[in-house]
Amino acid sequence: MITSLAYFGVTSPNHKDWETFGPEILGCELVQPGADGAVRLRFDEMECRLTIHPGERNDVAYIGWTTTGEKDAEALAERVKAQGIAVHRATTEQAASRAVIGYFWFLDPAGFRQELIWGQLRPRTPFRPGRAMSGFRTGDQGLGHVVLGVPDVAESDRFYRDVLGFHLSDTVVDGPIHAHFYHVNGRHHSLAIARPPSGKSSFLHIMFEANSLDDVGTAMDLCEQHGVPMTRSLGVHTNDRMTSFYLHSPAEFRIEYGWGGLEVDDLWVPRYYDRTSAWGHHHLNKHLSHFLELGDAGSKA
Repeated sequence: MITSLAYFGVTSPNHKDWETFGPEILGCELVQPGADGAVRLRFDEMECRLTIHPGERNDVAYIGWTTTGEKDAEALAERVKAQGIAVHRATTEQAASRAVIGYFWFLDPAGFRQELIWGQLRPRTPFRPGRAMSGFRTGDQGLGHVVLGVPDVAESDRFYRDVLGFHLSDTVVDGPIHAHFYHVNGRHHSLAIARPPSGKSSFLHIMFEANSLDDVGTAMDLCEQHGVPMTRSLGVHTNDRMTSFYLHSPAEFRIEYGWGGLEVDDLWVPRYYDRTSAWGHHHLNKHLSHFLELGDAGSKA
């Protein structure tokens, strides 16, 4: 029923910085701002996949998931309700602000606002990257992946799998890291959950996948030229084989910027690893914490 990561929204007092950071560093297309002055960024044929709303603090606002249609979104909403969780249907105006036909929203067990959407809009104009690049790997695989820090990994694992229908790709246990990775399409994982260092619900990172390794190298060069902190060096993950590096965004969360992620299929059997990376991904910028965690979950933007 859930087929991909549709979009991601945050609040930030530094939202205006994304007007240059998005196009010049990431390669997104800057599109018309939201009614609240939000910076809206385009990654592909969809109207908008990343929105940074003005706010007093850096926080997760919402995470949108594409479903197979209104009927299936409603069926998922009923399954969520059966867990004793309040579910709300977006108004026409709320749906329009997300550039979708409609959605249901709720707060998951860790407090993150999840949105089950249908009818994501495609404008007539083609996607134009903000800088020279080959574009992003999206399409049926969606925006990329999100990694959430959840206080009760077992509870969230049951919810995402048994209620929302995510499929386990693998599990990584490496020192303090205990993480589950889930797929809903050919992308190795669209969602991962981990026990956060703080013990509280927090946002750990979002991944964007470029269409070429050269795009990743260019992004690294641009980070150096513009003084954008890189938090992990270039490396390859053990599980999804993504070649990537991590950078610090103006909204105080990490972005994994990568290429070449592994694809899975319906016959995939979950695997288990004792290391997060096969090589690289060394910690950089020692003044930044081991894990950069973004705010508390559950913003109502």
